[in-house]
Amino acid sequence: MSTPPRHSPPSGGRRKRQELLYDPTIPTPTHAEYARTLMAGARDATLCTLAADRDGHPYGSLVLFGVLEGDPILLISALAEHTKNLRADRRCSLLVSAAGPENPLALGRITIVATAVPLEGDQALPAREAFLAKNPDAAFYADFGDFQFWRMQVQDIRYIGGFGRMSWVSQPDWQAASPDPVTPHASGIIEHMNDDHSDALVLYCQAFSRAEGVTAATMTSLDCYGFEMRAETSDGPRPIRVAFDDAVTHPKQVRAKLVGMVRQARAQLSSDPA
Repeated sequence: MSTPPRHSPPSGGRRKRQELLYDPTIPTPTHAEYARTLMAGARDATLCTLAADRDGHPYGSLVLFGVLEGDPILLISALAEHTKNLRADRRCSLLVSAAGPENPLALGRITIVATAVPLEGDQALPAREAFLAKNPDAAFYADFGDFQFWRMQVQDIRYIGGFGRMSWVSQPDWQAASPDPVTPHASGIIEHMNDDHSDALVLYCQAFSRAEGVTAATMTSLDCYGFEMRAETSDGPRPIRVAFDDAVTHPKQVRAKLVGMVRQARAQLSSDPA
């Protein structure tokens, strides 16, 4: 398979700049892939419209959404303020945020800039299917007479992956990207590796990075291209990314890769001169 586009590591921090302990050109999800993955895992978002009867002031409201060919699908009532706003001005945006126990500003989020279009007749059928696939509980009101499906036609996407990682994602890149297939299973794999195979994580750091004096390591993220760790080194905690030899699409493939990499790390370390 072709090597995915890269993005540089975060820059511009106030800490003293340190040399990366891994090759930054190894396979890594693009910002478009990160953004599509974040959207696939979320269910609700903040819809921002221009208030029709409040002098055009920005108006934010909580909505559920589905995804059809990369475009957000809304099911909204004619009685809602945001629907009245969209009928007066189709310009809108959708803020989708990752959830977690960390500082919210350190988590990922995307702002989708779009134009909303109401769907009629047969146009609404695939939208209905996409919306209910993500929100099955909405089936009981999806056919109410005052509700209608709207499609947000994506124009631009602002991706923020946390402190120091951000960019505008173009509409063509957004459409070409796909959600990461491993992410829905990542939390369980990460917990298993940290709880039961912490020794393997240290081996990965020793064999596949330039880290020295690694005493412990914690897996922090996992995707179809590889995984990232927080390594305790002689210079303090440092981030390390390790790539698979090719992309994976299923948890069983992840397990096979991780087991194989333990064997590879042991062989490499045993052959290295002391």
